[in-house]
Formats: sequence, C-alpha cells, structure tokens
Amino acid sequence: MKIIKIIIIALYGIFTAQSCNSQEPKKVYVNSDEVKTNQQNQSNQSINLTRENAITTAVKIASPTIVGINVTEVRTVEYRDPFDIFFDDPWFQRYFGERRQRRTKQYEVQGLGSGFIISPDGYILTNHHVAGNATKIVVTTTDGKKYDAEIIGSDRTTDVALLKIDAKNLPYLILSNSDNIIIGEWVIALGNPFGLFDLNAKPTVTVGVVSNTGVNFTQDGRIYKGMIQTDAAISSGNSGGPLVNALGEVIGMNTIIFSTAQSGRGAGSIGIGWAIPINRVKKIVDKIIANKEINRNFNIGMEVRELDEQLARYLGLEINEGVVVTAVERNGAADIAKIEPGDVILEANGQKITKFDDYVIVVNDLMLGDKVEFLILRDGKELKRTVDLNIQRRRNDRR
Repeated sequence: MKIIKIIIIALYGIFTAQSCNSQEPKKVYVNSDEVKTNQQNQSNQSINLTRENAITTAVKIASPTIVGINVTEVRTVEYRDPFDIFFDDPWFQRYFGERRQRRTKQYEVQGLGSGFIISPDGYILTNHHVAGNATKIVVTTTDGKKYDAEIIGSDRTTDVALLKIDAKNLPYLILSNSDNIIIGEWVIALGNPFGLFDLNAKPTVTVGVVSNTGVNFTQDGRIYKGMIQTDAAISSGNSGGPLVNALGEVIGMNTIIFSTAQSGRGAGSIGIGWAIPINRVKKIVDKIIANKEINRNFNIGMEVRELDEQLARYLGLEINEGVVVTAVERNGAADIAKIEPGDVILEANGQKITKFDDYVIVVNDLMLGDKVEFLILRDGKELKRTVDLNIQRRRNDRR
C-alpha cells in the first residue's frame, strides 16, 4: 500500500508540473475582445457610429485627391566683381574706361508644397509660389505614383497655378461656392506640411473653423483678396492644398500663415492661416484655360501717394483718408481719363480707398483691357473718372 501511495503522489506531482508548464505567459493588459458581452457590443456599436461623422466622411472624400509637389527652380542672381570697386574711381574710368560688366550665376533651389486634383484627367491646383517658376515639377499621388507635371498657366498676382499630369480616372474634388461660407463652420485643411507626404504618400489632416472672411492684404507683390481665415493648422508645405467644408467640397486654397514659430524647415501654425477663396481661384483657372495667360502688363499712367494729415494740410483738404494723385503721364491712360495731379481718390470700382494698400489691391488685381472707375475729390467736388487699361506697360514703367 505504501508503494501505491508513493506512486500516486509521484504521478500527481508530474501532472501538476505539466499543467503549470502549459499555462500561457502572464499578460499585464486586457484585450477588448476578451471582455465583450452582448450589452457591451451594443454600446460599442453605438459609440462607433458617433466616431463616423461629417468630418471623417469629408476626409475620406478629400484624402485620395491630395498630391505632394516637389519642385526644382533655377534662380539667377547678379553679383559684383570685387575689382569693380576700382572702376568706381573717376581716375580709373578716365584711363581705363567703364569696364564693369553685369555678372550673373544660376543655382537650383528645391522646394515642396501641396496640391489637389480637380479633374479625372489630371488637372491639379496649387499656389504660384509653390510651382509657378519651377523648371521641373514632380507630383506624388496617394497611391505612391510619381508624375512629371506641366504648368498649364499661372498667375503671380493671385498666387494660383494650374498643373497637368498625364493620367486618367483620378479621384478629384468638387469646387464649392465660397460666397456661401459661414463664419464658425467646420473646415478641414489637407496637405503636405514639412514634406511629411514623402513618408507614406498620405496627406496630413487638420480641423478647425472659419475664423473670418473677406480679409484683404498684399505680400511680396501678390494681391490676396477676400481671404478665408482659419484656425485649422497650416504650416510650411501646406501651401496649395485644399481647405474643404464638412461636405468634402473645396472652399479655398491654403496659402498664407501668420506664424511666430520657426524651425529649421519652416514656419509652424499658431492658429492663424488664410486660404484663397475658391471662387477667385476658379476665375483664374477659367482665364488660363481660355487664354493660356493672365496679362496684367498695363500702365495706368499715374502715381499716387497715401494721404496723411500733413499732406492734407498742405493741400488744404478737410479729409485725411484716401490717396492723392502726385503725377500723371502725358497721353497715358489716366491723362486720357482726365485725371489730374492733386485729385484725391476716394473709391476704385466701388471699393473705398482709405490707404495706399487699398488702392494697390484694387488696381494691381486688374488686367490689360479692364476698366477702373474712380470716385475722386477735386476742389471740394466729387467726380467720377473711368480709366481704360489698354496701354501696355513698358519695362521701366511704374503703376
């Protein structure tokens, strides 16, 4: 009996050891599928439905249409020969003559930005400052394919460029009516900030609201009119990407940010960015398709200066807002329209002119062949004068 008991105890020990050795490794977490009950399943299903909303739906619509844009631009710079300093001396000029020559050199600059497809056959919108001066453009789509792109047309003034790639059956975005934007509505910015598109050929998505509309300003000689302000994060590289509404329709093109945050790779968002209204973009695209160019090479034939208190006192004026005509070119467009030096411009094409930038935003946004109607003040009387912008600007002319 003793032997039998010993054998039974030994076998029990063996089976117990095997049982211990066959246990799964210890886990320090719990998977969701291990605790789901019918009630939990119903609850999770309800939560999942709330995760799918208008924003996520719009992102699904827009994401496949976003492209990353890599550009190569050749820039030409002038430089001065260090020996030219000697030829500034009259003595050297007398005996050796004027020997200074214009010296230039060219160098390549690499850049990147964003864009979005607007037709199944490969038309793409982006900013002029992204691709307008490029000598080579490579577009990357969200399936990882790369295409050489052609510039169909661009406009520096409005900062719009239209590109084309050789492809078919592409996903594309619908362009909305930006006149119907509601301040406070949800908007989504998509693009290629800091070149992140290169990591996995997928756009970065940020969400915010329309903060303001109708913002006008100038920058680097460009005219930004009716701009849409948003707090959706826009950073370096986002330029040219779309700003879409909750329906997944484009309301603007992301273009400018106000930022105090700088890194080695560019500016980051602090919640103030602007997009060009898509209605303004559509007008440029229509003109590019029809004429292949935007011709702003006109000479208005006059010079103006912002009216301030000191100048107003000198001219004996009771107002100190507007711009004063300081010079008129003989037989120029303004002269033909009977505008005279000393006239104060109060309005241009119905827009109130209170400072010089107001004048620039209206006039420099026009094209050869357009008309501009001025409301002017002369000798205490308000007069209207219409200038036909049909005289081309010579190389050294100033508007």
